[in-house]
Amino acid sequence: MQRCLRQIAQAIDARLQGDGEVEVRGVASIGACGPADLIFIEDAKLLASALRSAAAAVIAGEFAASSTGKPLLIATHPKLAFARAAQLLRQESGTDDDGIHPTAVVSPTARLAPHVTIEERAVVAASAQIGERTRVGAGSVIGQGVKIGSECHVYPNVTIYAGTTLGNGVIVHAGAVLGSDGFGYVRDSKSGRYEKFPQAGRLTIGDEVEIGANTTIDRGALDETIIGRGTKIDNLVHIGHNCRIGENVIIAAQTGLSGSIVIENNVVIGGQVGIGEQARLEEGVLLGGQAGVLPNKVVRGKGVAFWGTPARPLKEYLRQLAAMARLGKK
Repeated sequence: MQRCLRQIAQAIDARLQGDGEVEVRGVASIGACGPADLIFIEDAKLLASALRSAAAAVIAGEFAASSTGKPLLIATHPKLAFARAAQLLRQESGTDDDGIHPTAVVSPTARLAPHVTIEERAVVAASAQIGERTRVGAGSVIGQGVKIGSECHVYPNVTIYAGTTLGNGVIVHAGAVLGSDGFGYVRDSKSGRYEKFPQAGRLTIGDEVEIGANTTIDRGALDETIIGRGTKIDNLVHIGHNCRIGENVIIAAQTGLSGSIVIENNVVIGGQVGIGEQARLEEGVLLGGQAGVLPNKVVRGKGVAFWGTPARPLKEYLRQLAAMARLGKK
């Protein structure tokens, strides 16, 4: 979508220097930008390169305030301002493709708000509810009674089971499965067989959550799995039944969460982390890549980085590695 710099400056709370009527269509890096692109820099050392680039305009910090040669958007946090500008430029201005594709299957009892888009071969089951300006991608399946808020984007081949609720502004990338049965079984000691424990709970996903491609999130067994507002989940993540994830949590790729885990607000979890059942990560904890948290363990320390298996504070982990290296030399 094309926008003038004056509109962008107002939307991202940046100070405009130069011609506010210059129009931009996209965002890019310094090396790959074109004459209709917006770029950003956070380092004064890159200012000369940015001003020489082909870009239409530059987002920068106060260090660029006295510069000339290109229109500038001066922001306290240039990278954040750039991200917001990119979102603004991605917004779709028209509704020409709103509506239901002829090959989609939508139950007559489903309720679709205005400007909803249902793409090719998608299925919307009975009693499902979909909010305004939400898009359901090709081949996706929206189960019975599912509730999806407004301005959501469900990419192709997503499966959302019955009993799942999505808030507003949720993004679900291709191949994700939401609300499937949890991995819960009871062993009969006489026969050795495993009997399936009821998986009759729900999955509730808050506003502005983003869920990566091929990620799976199980419904609760008897209660509810909850993903809090603003949480961002990478590709290939698994979240087991009855987990409760707080707000603004970051979970990187290939992380696996067992059942009944509590993760409080503002936790950051690196890639390939494994967390045992009924563990708890308190607010602001940072888990490094490939860390392991044992079942029933409580990890606390706002802003503290934990590493290794079992996860312990990074300084302690590094000391232990150094001690092992010294022992190996002996």
